[in-house]
Amino acid sequence: MALVKAAVCHEFGKPLSIEDVELRAPISGEVEVTLAAVAICHSDISYADGAWGGSLPAVYGHEAAGVITAMGDNVTGHQVGDKVVVTLIRACGTCPACAAGTPTICQTAYDGDKGPLTMPDGSKLHQAMACGAFAEKVVVDQSQIAEIPEDMSSTCASLLACGVITGVGAVVNAAQLRAGQDVVVIGAGGVGLNAIQGARIAGARRIVAVDMSEDKLEIAKEFGATHGVLATEDKPWRAAKEALGGRGADAVLVTVGAAPAYDAAPNYLAYGGKMIMVGMPHTGAVSTYEAANFAAVGQSMIGSKMGDVVVPRDIPWMADLYEQGRLKLDELVSGTWTLDQINEAIADTKTGTAKRNVIVF
Repeated sequence: MALVKAAVCHEFGKPLSIEDVELRAPISGEVEVTLAAVAICHSDISYADGAWGGSLPAVYGHEAAGVITAMGDNVTGHQVGDKVVVTLIRACGTCPACAAGTPTICQTAYDGDKGPLTMPDGSKLHQAMACGAFAEKVVVDQSQIAEIPEDMSSTCASLLACGVITGVGAVVNAAQLRAGQDVVVIGAGGVGLNAIQGARIAGARRIVAVDMSEDKLEIAKEFGATHGVLATEDKPWRAAKEALGGRGADAVLVTVGAAPAYDAAPNYLAYGGKMIMVGMPHTGAVSTYEAANFAAVGQSMIGSKMGDVVVPRDIPWMADLYEQGRLKLDELVSGTWTLDQINEAIADTKTGTAKRNVIVF
């Protein structure tokens, strides 16, 4: 067992506490990664605020990058010293979902209460989202990592663990967008910006960003949006359809966790269009739809978790796109902070002005 510093949540809605915690060595199939960077995702904040419940005390954090410093038995394809991205996608590789090529919905349950973390007195410490990356080191399953180029910035690479793959993957994998199709992205935050650049990379004809902030709409255009529409307008889908030449979108991606956004989303769809459900509202939030409207014109609702990515397939090609200058990552980093500053970084993220704040070690 090793002592590492971590940001611990003892009570929902309260500041995280920087403490020394115990991290056991990796066992069979696991790797230890000494972290260089971990980004703050809105999902971490929602969990820490109690939006989805969960076990406490807990260590959150799931967008990380670092170097492998130890390995258990039966780890293949990796070695100590490899630079890697650490994700929350823990896949058994053999359940029906994994066998079908959808590891993001692996059906093998993981109990974070029995993971590698404990409090110094040996009591329970929940490894949230199978990562617990608001810490100096993590121990995770080998399925959760992907190697990245040695010269790639860990600060940028950490974003590939969630926000980037979720947005880009939702377009490429879930929507299966074809070149020449039209896209509406509701929400121009971290995930939304990546959905926008995913649509650009996939060859979308026109990309309409919808947000409540004029400033965010201008930023969205830097990432590839061809048009911006304020969500506060009266029936903003009319302006979106006008921007698309009088028709709806082939794919509407909802990247914000807000029920009202889901209520409005079908209004943006073309006949045969797909509504891709990415953002996660709080538990109990409900949206309603007229089913006949979807059936009558062949529309669909598709849930997309973590961009439906396959970690060893999708993260390397996105890292390559970044190195070619075709995928923006540096521009997503709003600021860097130390672990001791994590509560300030979270507060800054909550203002809604930050794209991604990153803790660096």
